[in-house]
Amino acid sequence: MTTLRDITRRATIVTTALIVGLTASYAPSQAAEGEARTTITDHPGAPGAMLRQFEDLTGRPVGDVDKVLAVDTGGRTLTGDQLEALAAGKEVDGVTVVGTIPGSRDVLGTTMADLADGAYDGRGDSGTATSLLFASSTPDGREWCLTMCVASGKTIWQCLLSRRTGDVIFTLDLAGSTTVGETKAAFEKANGVTVEGPYTVDTLIGDREPSADEIKMLLDGNDIESMHRVATLDGPDPGWALADIAEKSGVVYAKTRGHLFTLNLPILGKILVWCVSKDGGKTWKCSAQKWGGF
Repeated sequence: MTTLRDITRRATIVTTALIVGLTASYAPSQAAEGEARTTITDHPGAPGAMLRQFEDLTGRPVGDVDKVLAVDTGGRTLTGDQLEALAAGKEVDGVTVVGTIPGSRDVLGTTMADLADGAYDGRGDSGTATSLLFASSTPDGREWCLTMCVASGKTIWQCLLSRRTGDVIFTLDLAGSTTVGETKAAFEKANGVTVEGPYTVDTLIGDREPSADEIKMLLDGNDIESMHRVATLDGPDPGWALADIAEKSGVVYAKTRGHLFTLNLPILGKILVWCVSKDGGKTWKCSAQKWGGF
C-alpha cells in the first residue's frame, strides 16, 4: 500500500481473526471502529456485492479496487501490518501470494472462486488460495481500504474491511545540504515504502512559517494565505541541495521560503512533501502525510 506517512492518529489495524460461523448468504455485522465485517455466499458478482455491502455498513465509499491478491496464509491470522506489507508487494514469512490481479469492473463481476487461483480467467476450479486481499482507494487518494476475505467451506467467504486514512502528518528536520534524493530517501525509510519522483517542485515564499493547519492544507493540495507559489520546476535533480532549489527556480531571496514536492505512491497516487526554511536555507523542516497504506 509502503515504505511516508509525529504520528497522532492511525486507523485501526486488523489484529483479530475474521469472523466465523455465519452461514447466511448475506449476514453483515458491525466490527470495531474503523472495521466492518460481513459474510457472503459466492456467486457471480460476489466481490462487487461484498464491497457495496461494506459501503452500506460504514456509510462511506471503499473506492476503486486497485488490485486483488490471492493468498495462502497457511491457516494463520494476519495483522494489519502484514496485510499492508502484502499489498505493497513485500514478502511475509509463512504466507504465499498465489497471484496478483489488477483491479477492474470485470473483476468485481466474477466469483471469489475465480479469483482464488490468482488469475481472472473465469475458471476458479484449481484455486490454492485460502484468502483474498482487496486493495482499494478513494479518488482523492486520502483514504484507502484493505479488505481480507477468508474461505470457509466451498462457497462461504468471511470478509473484514480495515480503513486507512492519510491525514496523519510527521516532520523531519534536515540540513540545507540535504539533497532532493536524500530527502526522498529519508521519508521512504521512515515509512518503509518506495515512492516514485519527485516529478515537480513548487517554490513558495512568504513573511512567516505556515501554521500546522496551513501545512495540512498544503499537503491536501490547497493554497494558503501565508505563502504563495512563485515558481515550478519539472523533474528536479536528485542531487540538488534543498538550499539551492530556490536559486535554480529563479527565486533570489525570501525571508521564508518553502518547496512542495510531488511524488507518486502506487495505489495511493499523488503524494506531497512540504519543506520550509526560515533561516535562508541553512535548515529545513519537511512534512508529509503518513504513508501508512500501500
